[in-house]
Amino acid sequence: MIDLKNPISQQQAMEAFFFGYQAFTAKADEMLERRGLSRVHQRIVFFIARYPNLSVKELLALLGVSKQALNMPLRQLVEMHLVNSVASQTDKRKRLLELTDDGARFEQSLRREQVKLLERVFADAGETAVDGWLAVNLALGKSQTVID
Repeated sequence: MIDLKNPISQQQAMEAFFFGYQAFTAKADEMLERRGLSRVHQRIVFFIARYPNLSVKELLALLGVSKQALNMPLRQLVEMHLVNSVASQTDKRKRLLELTDDGARFEQSLRREQVKLLERVFADAGETAVDGWLAVNLALGKSQTVID
């Protein structure tokens, strides 16, 4: 068990998280950079893939960003024909987001590389470690919503 009251253990935990996240994002970052995109673009296409016909308002809430912060990257994805923004059938003022076929392929290629990495490290780590990893990440996600 890691003792987070100990500064050395704190350093080890932070370093492990940093390098783990760096490894998790490295291949996707390369793929994004080739298209002139960044992680924010990946987060946008990830959530649109996860929740088809997501409204802009819902996407803002999921990402925890302002309209101003979302405007440019979302516009770029629309201009690159990776995302469609369509009017809702029930409320024409409401814009719904969906991936184009190219957008879906792009999102899948980004996700595929990250899933391959997780499969490799999860196979090595064992079931208990994987359960712990998932529990920690779920707790981190919940703590963010509590803080805000």
